[in-house]
Amino acid sequence: MIKIYTDGSCINNPGNGGWAAIINDDGKILKISGSEKNTTNNKMELMATIAALKKVNSNKKIQIFTDSKYVKLGITEWIHKWVKNNWQTSKKEDVKNKELWIELFDITNSLDVEWKWVKAHAGNLLNEEADFLAKKAAQSN
Repeated sequence: MIKIYTDGSCINNPGNGGWAAIINDDGKILKISGSEKNTTNNKMELMATIAALKKVNSNKKIQIFTDSKYVKLGITEWIHKWVKNNWQTSKKEDVKNKELWIELFDITNSLDVEWKWVKAHAGNLLNEEADFLAKKAAQSN
């Protein structure tokens, strides 16, 4: 089983952003992070998840822990309607971050992923560490 904790951060929103993920592959820990200028928190949340999934063994069950309801609900619920409606929201507007959603959707289609939402800043040590690493990455811009 692979457990992944992800987080995104943005100094101002939009502004300098950072993302991070902590990947626990049966006790082998990998920490990854990155940053981007002129971005949004939601983009950074998505980037953390995409980057982490690109690093894992696709033959194992994966649990992703995110404190972003945007990511969790987007990939487990909203995306099916977006695809059906040609990437339009219920308000007939273009889906924001469409290119990242398509990438995440394509990656997860070939994986066994269980999505878990965790409350931010509530004492979950790996979520707190992912948050720290994402903020550090955002500040590095």
